[in-house]
Amino acid sequence: MVQYARGDRLAKIRRAVWLGLAAWWVFLTASPARAAETKPAFPRRWTPADPPNRPIGQARGIFPGRVVWIHDPSVVRWDGDPQRGGWYEDRFVDAARAEQMLSKTLRLLTGATTDAAAWDAIFRHYNRTHGRGDVGYRPGEQVAIKLNLNCAKRQADPAQGFYNTPQLTGALLRQLVRQAMVRESDLVVYDASRWVNDTIFVPCHAEFPGIRFEDRDGGDGRFAVQPDRTVALHFGDPGTPDNGKTYLPTAVTRATYLVNAAVMKGHSLAGVTLSVKNHFGSVFRENTGPGDPHRGWNPSHLHLSITTGQRPMGTYNALVDLMGHKDLGGKTVLYLIDALYAAPHQSVLPERWKSPPFQGHWTASVFASLDPVAIESVVLDFFAAEPSSRHLVGAVDNYLHEAALANAPPSGAVYDPEGDGTRLSSLGVHEHWNDPQTKQYSRNLGTGEGIELVRGE
Repeated sequence: MVQYARGDRLAKIRRAVWLGLAAWWVFLTASPARAAETKPAFPRRWTPADPPNRPIGQARGIFPGRVVWIHDPSVVRWDGDPQRGGWYEDRFVDAARAEQMLSKTLRLLTGATTDAAAWDAIFRHYNRTHGRGDVGYRPGEQVAIKLNLNCAKRQADPAQGFYNTPQLTGALLRQLVRQAMVRESDLVVYDASRWVNDTIFVPCHAEFPGIRFEDRDGGDGRFAVQPDRTVALHFGDPGTPDNGKTYLPTAVTRATYLVNAAVMKGHSLAGVTLSVKNHFGSVFRENTGPGDPHRGWNPSHLHLSITTGQRPMGTYNALVDLMGHKDLGGKTVLYLIDALYAAPHQSVLPERWKSPPFQGHWTASVFASLDPVAIESVVLDFFAAEPSSRHLVGAVDNYLHEAALANAPPSGAVYDPEGDGTRLSSLGVHEHWNDPQTKQYSRNLGTGEGIELVRGE
């Protein structure tokens, strides 16, 4: 059960959020004249409630709390005009530079001198910390790769919003097959609620025909994602709809390891959608109705808990359950954020950023970590420093406080996503940098055991 200081606190929060969402829906569906006269009452732009360089939680990783950021402005050169071509095209993204960025990222993350040694260190670290011994990947162990294909259609469309770049996705698969020596037959790439776009599937399948691609519908060489009805999510707020009846893909439950390959986007409800919210494309429910376009792969029942504009700090957030579940965050060996481009919210084209060092150019970056809380904390700080981040309102980092202190979170929620009576421990370390100019965290400053941001150019 969720424990609150006052018994009706959760009910009041739910009511307030639903009323707010209802009011926003009325605004959206109003006549144009009325909409022009009415402005929605949004909270003020988010600023952290906690001071800088005050880490909370327990850092994770080979180098605890390390987040790597590689920035190379020359990797992308799209002119921003979909009439002249799509952001995803090879003529606009330098695939060789994307590969170099990923290689450098892996080496800085692990301290290795070769890519093969970096992957061996990643798999060995995971196995040691999960009671599997000092061993690396072994043939027959499946590796699932979760992409964020929220805007992807089946065929290429220059007007579609941002999803994983084909160039960095191809580089990741090349790394896993040729450096980590993972068998193609042990790799499955998926997004359960969307389609694997031709821009990714066609070149990757041609190069690696043994890799399995799964999406919502299957067909054209892809396979339809299947739910595993024996593995359910149990939410820290037991009043969440379909509690204990929200299921995961078999691609995940059968896997030994998972790579969370997210993208860099804002979000109209959650403020940002990064690694953890990437798993909104990993949940299935029955009886969502014949009109459900997602065919059951529909996370809308979780929207209430993530709506930052209406929920205060110290409240339950379902993202923590996703981050901590044994088959999602519990199997993740690497958190990777494709930030060659960035989008202001989940459904639109990329936009150039104004903040330094981007200065009116694309973000042209890659982020990686072995600590799920640390990487989200860092990228959130980048969003906070960017004036074009229009949806960064409300209690945006509430979920990071809850995750860092998951064993005793501010909300009082009992996070036990497997429903086995074992509550989560800290899922990682959270803090904010000292300032947007120097971007230093407590380990950079030598003042604490929080985040270390390692930068590469």
